[in-house]
Amino acid sequence: MCQIEEKLKDISDSLKKGTAPQKETVRTFLSWFGSERRGWRTVTWIRETLKKYDLITYPDFESTYIDEYISFFISKGDESTYTTPTLSDPTYRVGRLPAANNRPSSVKPDSTLQQIITIMLTSDYSQVPVMTSSRDVKGIVSWKTIGSRLALKKTCAFARDCMEPAQTISSEASLFSAISIITTSDYVLVRSSDHQISGIITASDFNEQFQILAEPFILIGEIENGIRRMLYGKFTLPELKIAKSPSDEQREINGISDLTFGEYIHLLEQEKYWKKLNLEIDRSEFVKQLDKIRLIRNDVMHFDPDGLDQTDLCSLREFAQFLRRLRDVGAM
Repeated sequence: MCQIEEKLKDISDSLKKGTAPQKETVRTFLSWFGSERRGWRTVTWIRETLKKYDLITYPDFESTYIDEYISFFISKGDESTYTTPTLSDPTYRVGRLPAANNRPSSVKPDSTLQQIITIMLTSDYSQVPVMTSSRDVKGIVSWKTIGSRLALKKTCAFARDCMEPAQTISSEASLFSAISIITTSDYVLVRSSDHQISGIITASDFNEQFQILAEPFILIGEIENGIRRMLYGKFTLPELKIAKSPSDEQREINGISDLTFGEYIHLLEQEKYWKKLNLEIDRSEFVKQLDKIRLIRNDVMHFDPDGLDQTDLCSLREFAQFLRRLRDVGAM
């Protein structure tokens, strides 16, 4: 029995004896499995191992914020508190964003305008919530609300004078449901499951997250287009059909775009076909790098909500740049 399984067995035994084990962060839990991200292979492995010892986590380790604490529970029998999900939750929730878990500074309704401006300037805030407790939000003060009141010569001495109704959203809500709110208001306050304000998501945070999630897909698309351009017009239809996987007999091949990424590799592995590209590049090294991109592509297409590993992202960027250089010098 490996160390991970011993640890989970101990947790399961403790729970069955009525003793609750220590809570762990998702990040720490992942480290037990030698991982930093919740890729589909890692998630599958973890779920299978948890199931082996009748365990589940709450909140679910896959859907909650990576630095959130999770508890362990028995997943079946009379002691069951929560039911085991048969499928992982596909929804990308607001609570997954780091900004949704970073409690913002706030001001009181009777905070002076000078205090508010000082906080906003020193912290580089565009808005600040007006609160009387961690749950009670009275409104929001922003440069827009301050400026509009001063321009109209309205009273704006205290926070209560220059605030407007605050926009809030549950941490359990879909990230996409926050888009329209952020588009209109430039921010949204996030409420955790206990109704406390746990964070604030701004347009800047949203743009940053979009880049994290979208860049790998964009790079993969650019690389695939580059490979197709490299191969276009170099091979006959019978040669392309030979490259098709034998296990996919029903699929028709009418051109280079009908081949899969793996079939591009299969085609270029053969010296006689490689020579048709007329490239002064080492074939084996090129194919090795292309196969590396294929593996990364598989992870990207399975969608990892924690984002792509930086090493893999750099590999995509470098290979895309390599293809651009070939194109720029007229080699393809």
